[in-house]
Amino acid sequence: MSKNSTNFKQAISSEIFTVISKASQDLNLKSYVIGGFVRDFFLERGTAKDIDIVAIGSGIDLALKVSQLLPNKPKVQVFKTYGTAMLRFKDVEIEFVGARKESYTENSRNPAVSEGTLHDDQNRRDFTINALALSLNEGSFGELLDPFNGMEDLQNGIIKTPLNPDITYSDDPLRMMRAIRFATQLNFKIAQKSLDAILNNANRLTIITKERIVVELNKILSSEKPSIGFLLLEKTQLLPLIITELTALKGVDEVEGQKHKDNFYHTLEVVDNIAKNTQDVWLRWAALLHDIGKAPTKKFSKKVGWTFHNHEFIGSKMVYKLFKRLKMPMNTKMKFVQKMVLLSSRPIVLASEVTDAAVRRLVFDAGDDIDALMTLCEADITTKNPKKFKKYHQNFKFVREKIKEVEARDKVRNFQPPISGEEIMTTFNLKPCREIGQIKEAIKEAILEGKIPNEHKACFNFMIKEGEKLGLKANLITKK
Repeated sequence: MSKNSTNFKQAISSEIFTVISKASQDLNLKSYVIGGFVRDFFLERGTAKDIDIVAIGSGIDLALKVSQLLPNKPKVQVFKTYGTAMLRFKDVEIEFVGARKESYTENSRNPAVSEGTLHDDQNRRDFTINALALSLNEGSFGELLDPFNGMEDLQNGIIKTPLNPDITYSDDPLRMMRAIRFATQLNFKIAQKSLDAILNNANRLTIITKERIVVELNKILSSEKPSIGFLLLEKTQLLPLIITELTALKGVDEVEGQKHKDNFYHTLEVVDNIAKNTQDVWLRWAALLHDIGKAPTKKFSKKVGWTFHNHEFIGSKMVYKLFKRLKMPMNTKMKFVQKMVLLSSRPIVLASEVTDAAVRRLVFDAGDDIDALMTLCEADITTKNPKKFKKYHQNFKFVREKIKEVEARDKVRNFQPPISGEEIMTTFNLKPCREIGQIKEAIKEAILEGKIPNEHKACFNFMIKEGEKLGLKANLITKK
């Protein structure tokens, strides 16, 4: 973090900041760049996708003036209710808002707003590292305004609220999720006083919409090491309010000296493992939920010890309920996660005895998601035994090779048997009936079992035999 406000002045001598500065002068108001852009600039986190500008006066007027001064005259979106405006310059969204004070009521995170000073605006920010502001004004251009020692917290990797954290989190409980999200993304520590305040105010999260909570969950899951966030969510008692299915996995039971692993901590290991190999947030969701069926299916048997029979099937059903409860997308994304959870143990079982028939069935059931499924299963290897770790990965490598071999030969991914229902009806002079489905299913099973190749001639001959078993007579002309 070698940058300072002097070389910031040089760095922001780009067109957009000089234009905002010029527009501010023309309107005789002061403006500052504040929040995430400034934080990430000092952390050297790469190119910004959005910039927040606070004006001491009308943010809407400033946005309109900036648009006039820019060569392409970008369209300004005005949100009068919130006193904000936004425009897009090149690939960056710039939001303008007038400096303001906020006051909250107990049952809402939407504050009453009034005009304020820059200091008022910095007071209302969630964290000290997000209250940093840099002047865009003539005479002080590039000067850092840091009333809460946010730069020191940046250097020390600390998440801290500008004001009393109990008030900050009670006013807007979403900030508790944001604190944990920033701690996860930046690998920062949450100050102890702030962490205690989250625990004290955990139940306030119930006034936040599920959609806003899921946005933060997705950002935590998209981080380099998601377990940081989920451990904090569990520690602060927020996780039971959001995903009880996960906290139900916590703990180790022992009966007659036999234990099972703690599936909560195992799950977080799996999520961290998969985060190294995919940016797909929905595959990361699948990793997070792959074992949720183990809590309701856990049983102890004197003969075999702890069992979790059908936990994949139960877990896939639980995925539906969880997505619906959290108001997550009930579409192909949910179905993908369900499929991954349902099939999550199949490659593990397959790895111990790789047969062509089993591979064909796996590829048929997984379809285009077969690679994602294998990535999930490889992430599920959390043993600390080096020999077992190496052995399991070698087994999965062999399964992947076998999948390629079987696919190339048998072409069963998303396949439809070469015999259609119409052809069965024509061959046996049938109207729609149960026997058509029975014959189609028999052909599919025969292909997957390797009894016949996935070719029309072989399937046609098999169809004739299956029809005869059902007492059907084939049309002689069709047979020829």
